[in-house]
Amino acid sequence: MRSTVTLDKKRLDELVYETKARSKASAVNEAITEYLRRRKIERIMSMKGKLEFDMTAEEIRDNER
Repeated sequence: MRSTVTLDKKRLDELVYETKARSKASAVNEAITEYLRRRKIERIMSMKGKLEFDMTAEEIRDNER
């Protein structure tokens, strides 16, 4: 999907450099993916201690087979 956004040139150049991306679009996509991954991890970590499991890790693994 094509979108038009205004980005700070210095930040975008730094992002392209740090990601070693071949294009600005690739660099931005990689940054978005990484941001979303971290947010999901934060959400999962915030649930620590709030969930109860009736099965052990071994029982869960056995049920996946």
